Amino acid sequence: MNKKEFMKKLTVGIKKLPKEEQQEVIQDFEEHFAVGLAEGKTEAEIAAALGTPNQVAKELVATYHLEKADHTSNTGNIFRAVWAVIGLGFFNLVIVLGPFIALVSIIASGWVVGGSFILSPLLMLVNVILYPETFIFFDFFVSIGLTGVGIFIVIGMYYVTRYLSKGFIHYLHFNVKLVKGGLKDE
Repeated sequence: MNKKEFMKKLTVGIKKLPKEEQQEVIQDFEEHFAVGLAEGKTEAEIAAALGTPNQVAKELVATYHLEKADHTSNTGNIFRAVWAVIGLGFFNLVIVLGPFIALVSIIASGWVVGGSFILSPLLMLVNVILYPETFIFFDFFVSIGLTGVGIFIVIGMYYVTRYLSKGFIHYLHFNVKLVKGGLKDE
């Protein structure tokens, strides 16, 4: 593969990146080819040493989304980073998607439990409105107690969500290094 073919495929692969990022990547790879040619290598040797343009593009897109998730850990950035890392290969479908679904399930269930505990007095109020003869003070006090427990659960889930999000982003970085073969140095 010559430089023109490599750059064409790379350009197509990085279309998901912002324009300024695309320009930087193209400029970096132009420099790789210039340095390699100055060292007496052929374009085919340089392209072979860089890897396949499709895989390089997937790695660049994954790295970009991971860096974005590192700086701004919102739901959208984390989802984009997860999908970009999964795109690196079939291996990642199992290794990344499984833990991601498990973490999202744990976080969602914690928030649902906390929210339902907080809303328990409203449910008791609806019950009293529909069936006034079933009002018992014990139920009223239990619902107030559940509200307090729910508030603590929601506060705890806020910190658990932040901690697990950051931990999962680190896991994604580890996975990208593993796919790139970068763990050999460590």
